Amino acid sequence: MSSIRNDHEVARDLATEAGQQLLRLRARQGFDEPELLRTLGDRTSHEFLFSSLGRLRPSDAVLSEEGADDKARLSARRVWIIDPLDGTREFSESGRTDWAVHVALWENGELTAGAVSLPAQGTTVSTVDPPWLPEERPTEQRLRITTSRTRPPEFVQRLAKQLGAEIVPMGSAGAKICAVLLGIADIYVHAGGQYEWDSAAPVAVAHAAGLHTSRIDGSELSYNRTNPSLPDILVCRPELSNMLLASIRGVAERDGADPHAAG
Repeated sequence: MSSIRNDHEVARDLATEAGQQLLRLRARQGFDEPELLRTLGDRTSHEFLFSSLGRLRPSDAVLSEEGADDKARLSARRVWIIDPLDGTREFSESGRTDWAVHVALWENGELTAGAVSLPAQGTTVSTVDPPWLPEERPTEQRLRITTSRTRPPEFVQRLAKQLGAEIVPMGSAGAKICAVLLGIADIYVHAGGQYEWDSAAPVAVAHAAGLHTSRIDGSELSYNRTNPSLPDILVCRPELSNMLLASIRGVAERDGADPHAAG
């Protein structure tokens, strides 16, 4: 870690190393006791990230899914928002690669750095060198919406039907946003309930790559708030955003349904 020079590299290197530790734990522990594996994964990654940030950035606050929420972060200028293991269910299932490690930095009201490690896919995407976004998407290609494999919001099914889109189910929120970043999907939309650590790091990278990121009503995603709940999100190619926001609004109004109701 002595070679780390800036915040972007801190995020990238810590997310990558935490992911490597999780791969070693997965190989050593096996999958016979999935609940134990999930518990060990959460704890191992959190302890590594928390202690590393304490050493490398001792003046900064940390908000972690697996740590106590120290409200001192609300008056801090810099806050690291981490999800040590996003997609614990998938992590504990043999053969699944849709789980991730998230490390993001919030500074003075904005996400300024972030990284998402996809250890089982052998890659880390980060704000050090955001993925290149192709200038155009083939117009004849069917839209692909990635959403939760276990708790897909019912309105996403209706939205996909309206758009004639294909649904691509995945586990981790980080894996789903990275699927949009990497061209595996065109849209990630979710309204079934999330927290800041679920999206901060992938949103930082998505924004740096030029993707549209917002709430499903088009409002801005906001981080380091008193209540870290952030229940809905839309990530897509920028040229699709106006059409999608209108479609989401239309589906909700037509059906008189709450988009946040689970499927």
